Amino acid sequence: PIYMPAARQDLAAIGNGLQLPQARCVIFCTEDAILDRDLPQAMEQLKISLPMLEGTGEAAGGTDPVPFRCIRPRSPEILRRLLDLDGTGSINGFVLPKVNSSNLRQWLKVVESRPEFSLMLSLETADVFEPDCMQRLRDEILSSNVRERVICLRVGALDLLNLLALRRSCRKSIYDTPVGQCIKRLITIFVPSGLALSAPAYECLHDHAMLRRELELDVLNGLFCKTALHPGQLAVIHDAYRVSPEDADMAAALLDPEQPAVFSMHGRMCEKATHLDWARQILIRADIYGTTDT
Repeated sequence: PIYMPAARQDLAAIGNGLQLPQARCVIFCTEDAILDRDLPQAMEQLKISLPMLEGTGEAAGGTDPVPFRCIRPRSPEILRRLLDLDGTGSINGFVLPKVNSSNLRQWLKVVESRPEFSLMLSLETADVFEPDCMQRLRDEILSSNVRERVICLRVGALDLLNLLALRRSCRKSIYDTPVGQCIKRLITIFVPSGLALSAPAYECLHDHAMLRRELELDVLNGLFCKTALHPGQLAVIHDAYRVSPEDADMAAALLDPEQPAVFSMHGRMCEKATHLDWARQILIRADIYGTTDT
């Protein structure tokens, strides 16, 4: 996904896939991406732009699918106001910021009666550093009536670094910071329960070499979605999630009921008992991003 301040005047062009056709997901932000004084303008732009968005089938004037469209509300009250706007039905979902076990119910109370909207929850408060708090949040999500609508949990690494009075270096990946340890702990808490995590944004906008390195680590750790902060990052991110032909072959073979429980392919041992979930993820990535040439 790529975040766009909701105060922009080109929201409809972006949301219809005309201005950033390479974006698979766009998020119109009314939270950190705008100043307090710009909130009225952002709400007005959304009021104007939402009715101009095409349906979720095809972009206006072409055959390419429109991006998956979300809004990041500033608060539960702003979310309530957004749900009352004309054209909100053209939005696919909402990104709920700074979610923790103390405010989750407040957020969900606003959207529980609107099952058509998907949800992404952002982990970016001090609670993220406390394993007990994250386990409690996990259990509350799993027991809620919106569990099936939660697409993923987004790791807000920049907010987490800010809580430590740190800013990341362009010469190091997020995994070289204290937040890197936190990300790995979040993976072990949420992913085994079926709650996917997305990778944090990379703020060095034009340093694609380190972005590629960090994406390698994202993939290694099982994070298959990464927020872009600049359109120039999109192609790099999409390329990193493409699947090698060898992995695609092994994944298809592992899911083939005619294959034995254990077999060898491309010089690697493949075992259905231990590699099936990996295989499913590989084929999902291949379907979305395609395969590499080599």
